[in-house]
Amino acid sequence: MVFSIIYPISKPLLPKQFGSCEIKEQYSVKEYYFVFAEAIKARCETSVGAIYHHFGNKEGILSALFFAAQDDQRQHLDRELANTNSLREAVYSVICSYLDWVVANPEWARFLYQARSAVAKGPFQEELKDRNAKGFRELKAKLLGFGNESNSIVQPFEIVISLIVGPSENYCKAWLAGRVQTSPRDYREEFAESAWRSLQR
Repeated sequence: MVFSIIYPISKPLLPKQFGSCEIKEQYSVKEYYFVFAEAIKARCETSVGAIYHHFGNKEGILSALFFAAQDDQRQHLDRELANTNSLREAVYSVICSYLDWVVANPEWARFLYQARSAVAKGPFQEELKDRNAKGFRELKAKLLGFGNESNSIVQPFEIVISLIVGPSENYCKAWLAGRVQTSPRDYREEFAESAWRSLQR
C-alpha cells in the first residue's frame, strides 16, 4: 500500500541545518527508510550519509518518524484535555480528539498503525514502551483526578483505555483502509457516548 507522510522536522530531532525542512513523500511500507532519507536529502541539501549518521540506521529513521507522529497526536489530546472540568468531558475529549486527529492526518494515522509493530520489535522498543507508559500514566492521572466522580470508573484501570478507544480505533482502521466511507468525525457523539457508558460500573 502506498501512503503519504508529512513530517515537519523539529530542531530537537535533527541537526540545525535540517530544522526548517518539511518532508512530504509517497512510499510503500517496504520503502519508507529509503524514500524518507532521499526526501530529506533533496529538500535539505544534505547527504544520505549525514542523515544516517544522525539517525544511526534505517530503524532510527523509522522510529523518529513514528515518534514525531505519536507526539503530534498526543499534543492534540493534551490541548483538548486541558479544557475539561469533569470525567465525562474528559472521556468525550479523548474520543473526539482521537477521531479529529485521524481525519485531519490520515497519512500519519495510517503510518502509526502500520509501523507500530516494526518499532515495537526494533532497537527503539524500550523508548516506545517508556513513551506509552508515560502517556498511560498521564491519562490515568487525568481521569482519576475528578474526585468522587472518578470512583465510578470500572476496575482494573488497565482495561479502561481499551474500553474508551477500542471501538473508535477499530472504525478508524476500517475507514483508513477504505472499508467504510463515512468519516469517523461524523460519529463523534456516538463513539464518545459509548465510551462514557462503557466506564460505568
